[in-house]
Amino acid sequence: MDYKNTINLFEPPFPMRGDLVKREPGMLAKWQGRYQLLRDKCKGRKKFILHDGPPYANGQLHVGHAQNKVLKDIVIRSKTIAGFDAPFIPGWDCHGLPIEINIEKKHGKNLAAAIVRAECRAYADTQIESQKVDFMRLGIIGEWQNPYKTMDFKIEAATIRALGEIYKNGYLSKGVKPVHWCIDCASALAEAEVEYYDKVSPAIDVAFSVVDNDKIATAFGINIPLESKVYAVIWTTTPWTLVANQAICAGPKIEYSLVEILGTKPGRYLILATNLVESSLQRYNITAYAKVAKTVGENLEFIQFNHPFYQRQIPLILGEHAVDDAGTGLVHTAPAHGMDDYLVGLKYNLDLHNPVNDNGCYISTTELVPGIHVFKANDKIIEILAEKQSLLAKADLTHSYPCCWRHKSKIIYRTTSQWFISMDKAVANDISLRQLADKAVLDTSFCPAWGRNRLEAMIKTRPDWCISRQRKWGSPLAFFIHKETGELHRDSYSLLQKVALLVESRGIDAWFDLKVEDILEPSDVQNYMKLPDTLDVWFDSGTTHFSVLKTRAELKRLAIEDTVKDEEKIPADLYLEGSDQHRGWFQSSLLTSVAINGHAPYKQLLTHAFVVDGDGYKMSKSKGNVVTLIDAVNKYGADILRLWVASTNYTDDVSFSDEILKRMADTYRRLRNTLRFLLANLVDFDYKNNNVAIDDLVEVDKYALIMLAKLQDKIVNELYPSYQFHSVVQEILMFCSESMGGFYLDILKDRLYTSKVDSHARRSAQTALYHITSALALMLSPVLCFTADEVWEELHHDMNDSTLYHTYHEIPKIKNEIEISERWKLILDLRAEVLKELEVYRTDGKIGSSLQA
Repeated sequence: MDYKNTINLFEPPFPMRGDLVKREPGMLAKWQGRYQLLRDKCKGRKKFILHDGPPYANGQLHVGHAQNKVLKDIVIRSKTIAGFDAPFIPGWDCHGLPIEINIEKKHGKNLAAAIVRAECRAYADTQIESQKVDFMRLGIIGEWQNPYKTMDFKIEAATIRALGEIYKNGYLSKGVKPVHWCIDCASALAEAEVEYYDKVSPAIDVAFSVVDNDKIATAFGINIPLESKVYAVIWTTTPWTLVANQAICAGPKIEYSLVEILGTKPGRYLILATNLVESSLQRYNITAYAKVAKTVGENLEFIQFNHPFYQRQIPLILGEHAVDDAGTGLVHTAPAHGMDDYLVGLKYNLDLHNPVNDNGCYISTTELVPGIHVFKANDKIIEILAEKQSLLAKADLTHSYPCCWRHKSKIIYRTTSQWFISMDKAVANDISLRQLADKAVLDTSFCPAWGRNRLEAMIKTRPDWCISRQRKWGSPLAFFIHKETGELHRDSYSLLQKVALLVESRGIDAWFDLKVEDILEPSDVQNYMKLPDTLDVWFDSGTTHFSVLKTRAELKRLAIEDTVKDEEKIPADLYLEGSDQHRGWFQSSLLTSVAINGHAPYKQLLTHAFVVDGDGYKMSKSKGNVVTLIDAVNKYGADILRLWVASTNYTDDVSFSDEILKRMADTYRRLRNTLRFLLANLVDFDYKNNNVAIDDLVEVDKYALIMLAKLQDKIVNELYPSYQFHSVVQEILMFCSESMGGFYLDILKDRLYTSKVDSHARRSAQTALYHITSALALMLSPVLCFTADEVWEELHHDMNDSTLYHTYHEIPKIKNEIEISERWKLILDLRAEVLKELEVYRTDGKIGSSLQA
């Protein structure tokens, strides 16, 4: 007799090989239209809003983008299956310099501004369509047919309105302040656009001679011969800024020594911080000296010194930023080229004149260095100092230096007339924006928790936000200013609303094409002009809480009922981005929301770290280790990539390599084989007609459902809500390999294969397997979206159904659960002991197969 034909072995249409690269695109095509159907199914549920931080519409997506969007998709899917209405509107950041630079590279720098804007808009659209295809290939669910773009006319208009609200609330100000200036961009930079790299700079010690020896003698309480030479010594790594030097700064409580250089005629004295005398003199190769007197910095205030190469006198002033842990303890002060210098310059009413043009060259009237580029001027300045005998030491120094995040080139601090969002100006109830932002951070929850300290520290130390840029492709600072005074028009707020209406219908070109006489009263036409500046691109994305989440048109797209009040729709439940966004989008969103609404735009911030290569190096084009998103998907399939994202602890840097993805593929195969086994044994089972009543199940089947319920409770109520996705994967893997493969399914095979097809024993097992398969498919769905839906369709024989249309599986409650659990724990403990003994027998060759055991 052929006993094989008497065994219940069925072949499911669910293949052992996932063949994801070939099968997933077909599933995607079938999913078209599911997002809108899902919105209808979720109508009336409690909302969960994850607001998408817009990637930039430029360049090919890489695996770092995959990590970000998959994490968001896991959140959206898990919330949907948990019973929320969780819409997702993907977005793109479209304005800004990188796109404008690409157009300049293609067409040159002499295009008319209107043509530049048109070319930039078309380029951004092309980039968005390309990136959209890659994101959709990952299975990311969202409103892809109608994403938000910061260059949408309505969003450009709303960005202008957001500017109006910040202006109305008193946080906008114009100022002549030093800002980060990229010479290559020819524009001011935001804090988030500044990165720090090791660069080599000339470090020099410069002597400033005192004007009146008597005043130094009085300050130090000694006699100094009239013919002696006394110098205050500064140390700097930016010789070019000496052109704008207006003072020397000392720490008020720092102790300074008057050091006599022995063996010189006439007598020569240097003023140095006492703690730094030895290290400084070593740089000057001076070995014979004496500390003749000491005093503190506040006793030197207002003593006049001679500039080292210009015919002007400068004062010694006091500032807390002058410290004695490096250099000489005395700081050269150029208010035009540094924030600390600028602030102390305001206190002492120093000249703020900036001698450097937009292109990084000194203006033509600059004495000694007219028209020279500042970085090239370093050598010239050093040469002049040597000629004047003011140069005491020179050395090359490798140190961390601020650089443009686009060009990686050195930037400068440069005083210009710009527009700022003020951090410390007391506005509402004498509370500053910084204070309001601090409170908003306290009201926000963070995952991981260290994100709070990081954002708090950045808010406490950040300067005023320079929001003006000198570019063509950007949302306009749509103000009218007086031609002579530079003051804003008295009706600026109402004028902004009028401009916004025009932009809403024609885009930002409506502003740039606008003539003053088209909108201003005739009496104002001759006195006012349009402000030519554009907004910092971080302002665009930072105000999407206003331009996307709060506008009426967008509210309808979010399927939020008109009866819900605006204030109930924001803040969003979650913002989720990389850790670099604490200084970027998280911060720009926070500041603009606080300035407009008085609170943060988010309830929670989730932060993930970066993707690095297999050796731990950050991925970069220069290293050649960047892996594009589409290359990774085409090689392994989206579900493998999604499993990699979910399996890693995203709070630390995440490694990506072929070896790691191969291991993920092995993990995926183990999961798939478990699911295949479950489906194979349900081929002839129709739950409606074949299920066994829960009370009548075989006890081990009841125990299997008890184990399943514990797993689901942990995953659904603890791990997914706390965004511990790697723990979700670990728990499901452990359940499949140990609770199922190593125990329940192993002992179930005889009953499934050899019992009568419709026997109680077999139908009891199948009833339990049905619940296990349904629950696993739904729990896995946020991570393995393609595979889970493949399982679901096979289980329910409905090719149009989806896990997303259902909430987590309702696992039947087992009576006497505690008693059954305790009994089976005892059996499992006994089994573990028996298996140890059987292993001894197997090692001794007394038994072989499991059946022999």
